[in-house]
Amino acid sequence: MSPRGVATPDVRERLFAAAERVVERDGPGALTSRAVTTEAGCAKGLLHTHFAGLDEFVAELCLDRFARTAAKARALPELAGQGTVPENLEAVVLALFASGGPAISGLAMTRPAATIRVREALEAGAPGFTAIQEAITDYLVDEQGRGRVPSAVDAPTAALALVGTAHHLLMTTWPGAPDPRPAMTRLVAALVVG
Repeated sequence: MSPRGVATPDVRERLFAAAERVVERDGPGALTSRAVTTEAGCAKGLLHTHFAGLDEFVAELCLDRFARTAAKARALPELAGQGTVPENLEAVVLALFASGGPAISGLAMTRPAATIRVREALEAGAPGFTAIQEAITDYLVDEQGRGRVPSAVDAPTAALALVGTAHHLLMTTWPGAPDPRPAMTRLVAALVVG
């Protein structure tokens, strides 16, 4: 437990990681500001010191995880010609499912204020599914130019299918449900290998 008045390093990430553990272990209904701060081992009021409330916290958590995956997707062109195309794509789309992704997405859907905040941020240009889709499209086109993806693959449609399926699985998967990642792996192979 951090003593009162002592700065807690990397507060946002510490709280975000704690929230992911709580939701993954106990489900979305267990997420409270007290559960997060207890899991993080910090002062009870720390979450409210850095966020206007639990809804803002949940929205920021979702946006942070979208941004991380979008950054990973934007790095795909650096991987063109390296590894295998399915492995490179899987690293991006499966990142959406890391750290309790389905549970966190489901949590945001149960909190209307958080959902509105996420939508407004995405509309204002925060990286999300659209950024991921665009990066995957660019990567597939690059790999087509290298002859590693068949020219018959419609890159924008394949990217939409990957992102759309990931979104669907994020919104319909809950803790304890079957792991959605094998389905994504099969989809990647079907779309880019045939």
